[in-house]
Amino acid sequence: MRGHLVKRYKNSWTVVLDLGRDANGKRKQRWISVKGTKPEAEKVLTDALHQKDTGSLINPSKVTFGEFLEHWLKEYALPNLAPRTYEGYASIINEHLIPKMGVIPLSKLKPEHVRRYYAETLENGRCNGSGGLSAQSVRHHHMAIHKALETACKWGLVFRNVADNVDPPHAEKPQMVVWNEDEVKQFLEAARETRYYALYVLALYTGARRSELLALRWEDVDLIYCQVSINRTVHQLRDGSYIYRQPKTAKSRRTIALPPSAALVMTQYREARDTEAEKVGRKIPEDELVFGDGNGKPIRPNTVTRAWPLLAVKAGVKPIRFHDARHTHASLMLKQGAHPKIVQERLGHATISVTLDTYSHIAPGMQEAAARKFDDLDLIPEAKNGLENKVG
Repeated sequence: MRGHLVKRYKNSWTVVLDLGRDANGKRKQRWISVKGTKPEAEKVLTDALHQKDTGSLINPSKVTFGEFLEHWLKEYALPNLAPRTYEGYASIINEHLIPKMGVIPLSKLKPEHVRRYYAETLENGRCNGSGGLSAQSVRHHHMAIHKALETACKWGLVFRNVADNVDPPHAEKPQMVVWNEDEVKQFLEAARETRYYALYVLALYTGARRSELLALRWEDVDLIYCQVSINRTVHQLRDGSYIYRQPKTAKSRRTIALPPSAALVMTQYREARDTEAEKVGRKIPEDELVFGDGNGKPIRPNTVTRAWPLLAVKAGVKPIRFHDARHTHASLMLKQGAHPKIVQERLGHATISVTLDTYSHIAPGMQEAAARKFDDLDLIPEAKNGLENKVG
């Protein structure tokens, strides 16, 4: 038997991995504790057997934290994480964690090592205005360390995740900046003659993410029923290549209704694209990108992002990020009285609490209006009479 499971108590299992016999004929085993369901324990056993078969099973008593991180990137992060997430973790690990903590034996890694790393990295950031790391960046490092050590626990290499005992630095949440109705109107008027006009209209009228908009195909745009379907995203990797993926959650896969004015802009945009294609004897296929470069590739995301604030300055409105078009859409809908559940569905938030936590403070007067609305119930007649007399 190459390996098996032993149940300890409720939601606790031991994975027993058979490693053969040593030079003296003594049987060797590795025991891995797993807190979770039987399928989760079976997954740990399968992963361990795969590492054994491929020669990548590591000895926890001899491996350093840096060696483990390299192993984790190859054996876990690369096959299991989204490409952009993998690139982010690989950058953090290779450029920061391995140079500064890589020599520490994995079995001897302690919370104080991680705590000191955070403190030193933040201190360097204060001393070096150009090359230091912000508290938010260090929080990303914390996520990488925690995720890697979480896997180390599952693989039986360590018995606890020391990152659980270290608080990441507090990062101030950046203040959300959005446009009002007049600013949106000014911006779109300035954008009308640019190549990105239809894209910018769709961003402001749907609240979709940049990665979702740039992945749209014409088959995802229904100009008869005035709606767009969000069912994939596109990301550009560091080597310049593009990768398409399904949205992270089921809530992110959604259909967004278009206002008639936005549908009209998209109809005119499609007609212009059809005219261009006809000049070269081509018919646009339904699986072609809506906002492509004409050769089947998406527009470079950074190009769109950089053009946005430049156009805002030209339009005479305060510059905001392209992503803030999403926030602008949500805030304007809430101010118009849209139910937060509808806003949640349009934005693709996992829960309505995310929507409420994010946007409840950016719609001035919403609470006051709700309070006045409550008076319509006429629960205190004498108060109503008093108010009428006061107004009179």
